[in-house]
Amino acid sequence: MSRGTAMEPLGIVFTEIGPDFLRATMPVDARTKQPYGLLHGGASVLLAETLGSSAGMWSTREGDGVVGLEINANHLRGVRDGLVTGTARPLHVGRQTHVWEIRIEDERGKPVCISRITLAVIPLPTQ
Repeated sequence: MSRGTAMEPLGIVFTEIGPDFLRATMPVDARTKQPYGLLHGGASVLLAETLGSSAGMWSTREGDGVVGLEINANHLRGVRDGLVTGTARPLHVGRQTHVWEIRIEDERGKPVCISRITLAVIPLPTQ
């Protein structure tokens, strides 16, 4: 599913799915750092949007999909290397909109970024 997407070159890997969450990891390395040697905020947002949109897609009825309406992120802690883990959990899953919270943590379990994405539920195009 990630081949040929932004997930592949950034090394984002889905690691766990549960009844109320979706989890993925992303390395903090040359692909995801900003010039000052820290995890790039945009990379964190990309991980958050990947998780929120994917979780939303898997939570819709057959024939429906989701598109992002808004995403925000609070960057709480710098990370210089290692692996970050993002976990998406639903705040609201409705027929027309979803709201997901994504918590990104470092390898010690410390919060790095807290993000929230709002998705619109739309009918998928028919073939």
